[in-house]
Amino acid sequence: METEATSTAGEGAEFDAAPSLADQLAQANARAEENREKLLYALADFENYKKRAERQLAERLGAGKRVTLAKFLPVLDNLERALAFEADSNGLRGGLEATQRGFEALLSSEDVKPLSVLGEPFDPRIAEAIGTREAGDLADNIVVEEVQRGYTMGDELLRPARVIVSENPHRSQGEIATHDGRG
Repeated sequence: METEATSTAGEGAEFDAAPSLADQLAQANARAEENREKLLYALADFENYKKRAERQLAERLGAGKRVTLAKFLPVLDNLERALAFEADSNGLRGGLEATQRGFEALLSSEDVKPLSVLGEPFDPRIAEAIGTREAGDLADNIVVEEVQRGYTMGDELLRPARVIVSENPHRSQGEIATHDGRG
């Protein structure tokens, strides 16, 4: 009988050593919550990836657009130079003017606008000074000639203007300060 009692007691010990259903449920719930948190983290990470990829794509498209539109600018420059000469043929001049207007309309539709720098103080952020010219009636560093027009696309500089600025080597610093209003 002692063997039966030992055998029965042994089975009870085995039963006590196995986790209870409540413990198993708690462990399963903990694993489920951990997996849920991992899923939410992965979803958030994927959303961030999508936004980053969309932003990078938009930046690349914008850069490609700027490069392409910048290639049109020398053509427009050549048209402007051709129109600066007096042509004997009104038909040729009219055709050139129509072509120029077409290019300007195309650029305008892409938010490309010419800079207005003539007569303004030189600004190195939007213009490149390629020379100076004596101008006795102007303060130093006023744009006196626009050699090549500059353009912006939206808020970004597409191409700086190439300009000639005023210079008055004979005036003293005191006269310059008084003349340009900084004195």
